[in-house]
Amino acid sequence: MSAREFDKKERQAGGIEERVIHVNRCAKVVKGGRRFSFSALIVVGDRAGRVGYALGKANEVADAIRKGTEIAKRNMFPITMKDKTIPHEIESKFGGAYIFMRPASPGTGVIAGGGMRAVLELSGVRDVLAKSMGSTNPLNVVRATLKALENLRSREEIEADRKDVSAA
Repeated sequence: MSAREFDKKERQAGGIEERVIHVNRCAKVVKGGRRFSFSALIVVGDRAGRVGYALGKANEVADAIRKGTEIAKRNMFPITMKDKTIPHEIESKFGGAYIFMRPASPGTGVIAGGGMRAVLELSGVRDVLAKSMGSTNPLNVVRATLKALENLRSREEIEADRKDVSAA
């Protein structure tokens, strides 16, 4: 089974969906030849404002995906949304990956590529304009996207912070 087949694989279990973003094969040269191991980048989400990711590693692809899914489910976190879009523009950088996201009007859909699209769809964001620049490394793009989603704040949170600063 190729990495492309796993990339399209999507499972549903208890309202949490998973998506395989990338499967990497690593070779170690030993006395008898080559030993292969695999790592799988998995994103999970409930399409209602919670998302997580993980990198599962094992000697078999299926085991790597299973491990990654279990770890990603444990690492899920809530994101701030406003009417099925993000509350404000945000940019984020992780390693060489630089991403930019902008809220969109209802009916626009998720306009994003690669790992960003999977993260945004599984988190429940329905309308967003996003651009990934710099590195195309799937792991760094996913990490930059999640870092941006973690840093989103609602209008109420920002106003509360401003009131605290002015009161002090």
